[in-house]
Amino acid sequence: MAFHLPRGPGKGHANPSTMTQPPSPARADAATAAASSAAASPGTPAAGAPGTAERRRQALGWLHTAHFLSSAPQLEHLPPLGLPEIAFVGRSNAGKSTAINTLTQQKRLAFASKTPGRTQHINLFGVGKGQVDDAVLADLPGYGYAAVPREAKLRWQRVMGNYLVTREALSGVVLMVDPRLGLTELDEVLLEVIRPRVEEGLNFLVLLTKADKLTRSEAAKALSIARLQAGGGEVRLFSALKRQGVEEAAETLWRWTHAEG
Repeated sequence: MAFHLPRGPGKGHANPSTMTQPPSPARADAATAAASSAAASPGTPAAGAPGTAERRRQALGWLHTAHFLSSAPQLEHLPPLGLPEIAFVGRSNAGKSTAINTLTQQKRLAFASKTPGRTQHINLFGVGKGQVDDAVLADLPGYGYAAVPREAKLRWQRVMGNYLVTREALSGVVLMVDPRLGLTELDEVLLEVIRPRVEEGLNFLVLLTKADKLTRSEAAKALSIARLQAGGGEVRLFSALKRQGVEEAAETLWRWTHAEG
C-alpha cells in the first residue's frame, strides 16, 4: 500500500508517483570500499579535534534534561512553542523509541510498546539546561505496521506528512532504519516528502539502528547503500545496546540547535 503523504508545500496530499530507486549492486559494492574505514565510527571528527570530547559530554548532558511537554493526535493541537524542533521518524519496530531513550539516558521517556504501531500521538519533549528549554524533540508515530487498521494508517500518514511539510519550527529530522532491512518503500516516500525542505537547509540524519547485529563488512555495506539513498543527509551506525554512535548523534543534535556548536 502506498504511503499517502504530501510531497511538499502547496502540493496537497498527492501520492508520490516517483520513488528513489535503490542503488544497483555494482554501485553499492563500489561504495562499500570507501565506507569501510568509517564503519566503526562514521562521521567522527579527526583525532585530536579540539573540544570534541567536551562537546559530546555537553550534548549528552543537554539531552539528559529531556522531559515530557505535550501529546496530540492532530497537528493543530500541538502548541506553538517557538523553539527548534527535531523530529524522530521511522517504521514501526525500527528502534525509534529505544534510540530516543538511549540518547536522553532515560528508560521510559519515549513509550516503547511491545506492539509496534500502538503509539498514535505526536509526543513533544522539551530539552534545555537550567530548567529553560531551548529545543524540542518530537516523537512521531511509527509507520508501516501491518496490524494497524487501514483507516488509522491513512490518518497518521496525513498527520505526519502535514507535520513534516508545514511545521515551521522543524529544524531537523532523524530517520531510524533497521540496516538489515535497509530503506524500505515507505522510507523512500518519506524522503521524497522532506526532500524540498532538506534542499532548503533542513537538517537530516539517518540512524542505522541495531548496528550491533551486523558484522563489520555488513555495516560498511549498509552505510554505503544508505548514503547513496539519503539524498545528502548524514548517515551513522547506531546501537543502543553497545552505545555505538550515541555520542556522535548527540553532538549532531546539539549542533543543529546551537549556533555555537
